[in-house]
Amino acid sequence: MANIRSQIKRNRQTVKRQARNKAVRSELRTRTKKAINAVDEGAENTVEALRLAIKRIDKAAAKGVIHKNQAANRKSRLMKRAAAQATTDA
Repeated sequence: MANIRSQIKRNRQTVKRQARNKAVRSELRTRTKKAINAVDEGAENTVEALRLAIKRIDKAAAKGVIHKNQAANRKSRLMKRAAAQATTDA
């Protein structure tokens, strides 16, 4: 346990930040999984699910939870999967 006041404060801040990042990361994973499932099943709400997933990815990158390049990679992979599924359905 830290004895220095500034370090005690930093520890409190870290705990808060970790909880916030965990919530954002969890929501990000949930939206991505729902989008992938919608694409794979060819559901009617595929476009909406993709839009929400991309929105969450962008928000996570804006908040610094994930790096902007990681966000771009995730969006690219998601859209690539959707495009591949669309060509097999057509």
